[in-house]
Amino acid sequence: MYKVVILGTGPAGLTAAIYLARANMEPLVIEGSEPGGQLTLTTEVENFPGFPDGIMGPELMANMRKQAERFGAKFQTGWVKTLDVSKRPFTLSVEGTGDIATEALIISTGASAKLLDIPGEKENIGKGVSTCATCDGFFFRGKKIIVVGGGDSAMEEANFLTKFASEVRVVHRRSELRASKIMQERARENAKVSWSLNSIPQEVIAGDKGVTGLKVKNNETGADEVIQTDGIFIAIGHRPNTDFLGGQIETDETGYIKVKPGTTETSVAGVFACGDVQDHKYRQAITAAGSGCMAALDCERFLEGSSVQDWSYTL
Repeated sequence: MYKVVILGTGPAGLTAAIYLARANMEPLVIEGSEPGGQLTLTTEVENFPGFPDGIMGPELMANMRKQAERFGAKFQTGWVKTLDVSKRPFTLSVEGTGDIATEALIISTGASAKLLDIPGEKENIGKGVSTCATCDGFFFRGKKIIVVGGGDSAMEEANFLTKFASEVRVVHRRSELRASKIMQERARENAKVSWSLNSIPQEVIAGDKGVTGLKVKNNETGADEVIQTDGIFIAIGHRPNTDFLGGQIETDETGYIKVKPGTTETSVAGVFACGDVQDHKYRQAITAAGSGCMAALDCERFLEGSSVQDWSYTL
């Protein structure tokens, strides 16, 4: 029996583990096949406080894990096959381990960026292919960039990237955009934004130094074209990693876990959520880490028998 089990080893899960381990809660952290989350796919991280010269994403996550282990957090690799939160203690069935019982549960399984699933894409993530304009836009100062997508997030990223790039071309497979009218207008009024509509991405072209182009097919003429570019930002949405919950915890219509305002409490008492699995707006390492701290403090108070909403922290 564990006091608390944490699902996920991104910035949120590892921060929660550090706090709970320091509180002598001896948390068990379950990590899947991609320890460290999306930051392990990032090369240099320059916007995480405390690293004036930047830090490599995998190194940052490795340091967080070492810090959690230093205070006594235990780690176990495996997939959660089934979960029962209908009564306490909660039970989890973990592939290769069997059943685990816990008094409290923190879900920090994150969200996965939707990819195009075309040749050259995955192998060039961090080498010119990105899914986060806020994270990586700075590295493309004065360069040509492609944004793939036609929704609000694509328009937002296109506008944001014009702060750095010399040109941002939006590639979308249809002639009409899915973005809201106001977001479309902002992008179309931006002199740095150009358009390749009716263009279906076929392949990411790359050389020894990274991405050099994107091969697209015109869905009206069938003609192929290679658009020269220094970077490709995929902005076709994210998918929260919540399928394993089986509907036991309340989520919104897109699968993100709902939490009570001002807390990390979910619809099930004793289950908390932090990081990108409950945040479809900010999706930053620092905000994920902050919510991981919140989840740990909420969880600690819950295990002590206090209502999360009946107290506040003082320095």
